[in-house]
Amino acid sequence: MGRMLNKAVERLEFLGQISDNPRSLVRTYLSPANRQAAECLLGWMAELGMKTEHLSDGTVRGVLPGPEPEAKPLLLGSHLDTVINAGKYDGALGLIAALAALEELRDEGIQLPFPVHLLGFSDEEGVRFQTTYLGSRGVTGQLDPATRNRLDAAGQSQALVLATEGWHEGASEIHYEHGNVRGYVEIHIEQGRILEECDEPACVVSGINGQSRLLVTLTGRTEHAGTTPMELRRDALTAAAEAILATEKLARDQTGLVATVGKIEVLPGGSNSIPGVTSFTLDFRHPVDAERVRLLKALEDSVRKITASRQLELDWQLVQENDAVVCDAGLTADLCDALERVTGSRRQLASGAGHDGVAISKVAPVGMIFVRCRAGLSHHPEEYASPADIGVGIRVLVEFLKSLPA
Repeated sequence: MGRMLNKAVERLEFLGQISDNPRSLVRTYLSPANRQAAECLLGWMAELGMKTEHLSDGTVRGVLPGPEPEAKPLLLGSHLDTVINAGKYDGALGLIAALAALEELRDEGIQLPFPVHLLGFSDEEGVRFQTTYLGSRGVTGQLDPATRNRLDAAGQSQALVLATEGWHEGASEIHYEHGNVRGYVEIHIEQGRILEECDEPACVVSGINGQSRLLVTLTGRTEHAGTTPMELRRDALTAAAEAILATEKLARDQTGLVATVGKIEVLPGGSNSIPGVTSFTLDFRHPVDAERVRLLKALEDSVRKITASRQLELDWQLVQENDAVVCDAGLTADLCDALERVTGSRRQLASGAGHDGVAISKVAPVGMIFVRCRAGLSHHPEEYASPADIGVGIRVLVEFLKSLPA
């Protein structure tokens, strides 16, 4: 395992240097760096003897057919893309750890009795189009017209970008549907502090919180900053500030709710002009779907009162909604057994972050392993998982794979 672990750490470091920005780590949907990372993963999968292929959207796959190639495959994987100014473990760890586990089985002379597909998804973070899971939704037939019409910052739709920038040379078609997949398992950093506080290197994931993503636009009137009295203003930015503070208060007051405004755009953007239009993103998550829906409606009502009192128009656009996912009981039990053999623990945690398992759960049972990350820090350049903890995660996955029947 030592040699495999060293190779895995080296590969994580290598992928961490592949970026569209020389000063920070960022790889987005169909960007040059995303394709370069995908090509690296294809090469490493080919070295293992996998049959490799790619989709036009940049998603890649390696296949170990096993003794019965037509049997239902077990899917392993994670995503190749990153957030802006990212850390090097989110997404990449799941790909490299899965590859290391399969290499370890090969070196032990173990052939799994079922096919294994290793998937590197082109987009999970949703940075370019502000809508997540483009890769995993693509291979499961969940890209609806609204998603395909989503625009990037340059005003290009997802469908147009795919047509003009896609990796079309030699591209394959990959599609999974309900009933033809054995399951999906992913290793990921925890992105929280619980494992660190418990001094445990890894755990099993019990489920993934539900999430709503919105684009909120407030429209008032742009006027001269020096000549318009305060009582006559229809300032979209100050109204947005009030709405954002209302969002924060709601989340602080409600157990289990987290809400984040991560991006704001103000027009016209002049220092001597009253902002006439302000748009902001809203990320809204809760472990219970009914509560998430109820609280989001309460927030919308509150924001509508704010905009009405200030004589502004409100566009409340739901961009994406994902229900909470409960990880499969059978996969979770098997993962807990593997974890116990490696660490002595059967700890389970819920995930506040979204993962590709959300999309895959529509067609297959899903399970996850968390690996401890320092200070719970993620989506940040200082994101870090120790080689020792990564090694534990790989060993848990190896034990899990060994335990599965044909």
